[in-house]
Amino acid sequence: MKLFIQIPCLNEEQTLPAVLETIPRSIPGIDEIEILVIDDGSTDRTVEVAQAHGVTHFVRHAQNMGLARSFRDGVDYALLHGADIVVNTDGDNQYPQAQIADLVQPILEKRAEIVIGDRQTRTIEHFSGFKKLMQRFGSWVASRAAGLDLPDAASGFRAYSKYSLIRLNIVTRFSYCMETIVQAGYKRIAIASVPITTNAKTRESRLFSNIWQHMFESGSAIARVYLMYRPMALFAWVSAVLAACGLIPFIRYLVLLATDSGGNHLQSLLLGLVLVITAVLAMTIGVVADLTRLNRTLAEEQLDLQKLARYGD
Repeated sequence: MKLFIQIPCLNEEQTLPAVLETIPRSIPGIDEIEILVIDDGSTDRTVEVAQAHGVTHFVRHAQNMGLARSFRDGVDYALLHGADIVVNTDGDNQYPQAQIADLVQPILEKRAEIVIGDRQTRTIEHFSGFKKLMQRFGSWVASRAAGLDLPDAASGFRAYSKYSLIRLNIVTRFSYCMETIVQAGYKRIAIASVPITTNAKTRESRLFSNIWQHMFESGSAIARVYLMYRPMALFAWVSAVLAACGLIPFIRYLVLLATDSGGNHLQSLLLGLVLVITAVLAMTIGVVADLTRLNRTLAEEQLDLQKLARYGD
């Protein structure tokens, strides 16, 4: 059983030593542990620091490509080099690397294919009350979209089995965290959470400039992936609401006609007709989107086979 621990880095020469020095060198049930540093366009000595600490596996981007692309490229490298499990941690030393052993345990025990480290955000001192509230709300939204119950959907401290990585396909650019959760829920890939602690804050996030950007980008990723895999559910609701609203003007027209209040009341008929036609169009779009989803499912099954050929059984 080979474990790859991948560390996406963007100018992390100050904090990377603490990460590398605390990564466990042996874990029960794991035969080999390899460390992979993903240099996402760093302009400092990140790579030199990693080499000085004995790291021999690197993926390097000439310019910053973002967290999602770094994750994809790291996974591709790890699987090509025989990884059975891939753990993703951060170069800013946010996560306690000693708990990697706890993170991979559900996979080793065949209880899950993806394991997410629950940071227990309510206990993190440097998180404001508003940020804690938004973290809980974001996790609730992601859980509902995926049909799961996850306490910390935004956590980047995760372990993935080879099986799950072959089944998952990253298409967003901002972050892979929300997308993989919704996909895993749709594809019935088992997910577990394990409680973890966090280290003291070392710097501000480089993934987003403020919490509003993070909320917008994460919400967009959830909505995009949900539409990809569950379009009929959304458009059916939209169609039903529009149809219900369209009935109101028709009922108003019939009431006014029955009470002989005068006038022809064509505006009610016109409004009701527009809403009903819009409801039909929404349902039509939903049907087309659902057929596209079926085609995507078939294409992903072929992609799974191609990945198996690329990475081996």
